[in-house]
Amino acid sequence: MNGDVRNGNNYPNTRYTTVATAVFEQENGDVLVKKKKGFLGRFGARHFVTFMLFLGMANAYIMRTNMSVAIVAMVNHTAISGDSESSSVDDECGVIADNTTTSSSESDGEFLWETDIQGYVLSSFFYGYVITQIPFGILSKRYGNIYFLGVGMLINSVFGLLVPVAANMGIWWLITVRFIQGLGEGPIVPCTHALLAKWIPPNERSRMGAFVYAGAQFGTVISMPLSGLLSECALGWPSIFYVFGAVGTVWCVFFLIFVFEDPETNTRMDSEERLYIQKELGSKIGVPIPPIPWKAIVKSMPFWAILLAHMGHNYGYETLMTELPTYMKQVHHFSIKDNGILSALPYLAMWIFSIFISHVADWMLTKPYFTHTIVRKLINGIGQYGPAIALLAVSFTGCDKWLTVALLSVGVGLNGGIYSGFKVNHLDISPQFAGILMAFTNCLANLAGLLAPIYAGNVVVGTVSISFRRTYSKYVA
Repeated sequence: MNGDVRNGNNYPNTRYTTVATAVFEQENGDVLVKKKKGFLGRFGARHFVTFMLFLGMANAYIMRTNMSVAIVAMVNHTAISGDSESSSVDDECGVIADNTTTSSSESDGEFLWETDIQGYVLSSFFYGYVITQIPFGILSKRYGNIYFLGVGMLINSVFGLLVPVAANMGIWWLITVRFIQGLGEGPIVPCTHALLAKWIPPNERSRMGAFVYAGAQFGTVISMPLSGLLSECALGWPSIFYVFGAVGTVWCVFFLIFVFEDPETNTRMDSEERLYIQKELGSKIGVPIPPIPWKAIVKSMPFWAILLAHMGHNYGYETLMTELPTYMKQVHHFSIKDNGILSALPYLAMWIFSIFISHVADWMLTKPYFTHTIVRKLINGIGQYGPAIALLAVSFTGCDKWLTVALLSVGVGLNGGIYSGFKVNHLDISPQFAGILMAFTNCLANLAGLLAPIYAGNVVVGTVSISFRRTYSKYVA
């Protein structure tokens, strides 16, 4: 999945030692400056930008996934017809998983939403999310990424605070608020990709990019267990949205104040680090913004390969992210607290593996016998074939809850390879237009992803474990 639609933008051939320990300025092959840097110098402006983007990605996925756990506490599962029709699952897997407890307040929420309605609630976020991908990807290329990303996430966070009010006003109010949250979150991925292209040198992109996008798993790991705990506090499930909405708002303020569009506009950063980034990427000062090469993009086979990989990943990922807590409750009968913790374990594994495999990928790129194409395909293959095999096995584990959790953890963990695979491949084939390429692939991939909860909501009737088997088998296919 490698190629070039970068319109003449070539990397300099100059090689640098790790900037954490030294910075070299070169001119015509001569070393002019060599300055050792201390411990504090190891954390530069590009690392700060990377860290803030990591937190932003974490906040984005917290806002996206908190409804998956909250809806378990919000819905009266024993009263709605969809759940009563599937009561045969009690005879199949027993009533309560070992070492867990269930109270009436935990199993009986206040809303009578059928499973198909729950699917629309969960998918409404993604309808808004896909709409703003391409427009903001194009606009941010011309007007900058900081405000589109920061203000978009601020909208997401503020409307997250309104979810409890909207839910009590009616189902369509809730769907509308979640839709607006999705609109606000739309710019995060294309703008993040564009900022990485401006700030991160090519030889650091695998690990830096993987670290940023691992924020998705970090946010999920935080969101799911903490949502389960918050739903049991005195305020109940509304506290999930109040806490995370407030945290997201604080992040937006810090991001808009302290993060800059590129090294050229950051007056606070170290001049040597700016020189290093400019030499690795090529300075863009005074260079006019070229037109978007639409024809070259459409004719690029690497672009289509990335798109197909992205669509396949998103369908499966959104299926798990939205339906896993419901599966844990309806099939294995875990309590809401245990549900949140166990649903987070696969994403913890994914977070850890994505960081590990990113360092492996960067190490492979330093070896002459590994090309970018080989590395991206190999790591991406691990990240997509591994989960497919594991999920196929999960669909046949029946009532063995711990084997199910183990297989989910292994499968989703291996999925972390995609962050050093197709997720950063846009930066390889066209760093100048990486944000726009990501906007297109992410938009179309999420069109596939938003179908996942709707499909599951209409399939999960009757014997629930068989219904989820169909759902997971659909992902593998």
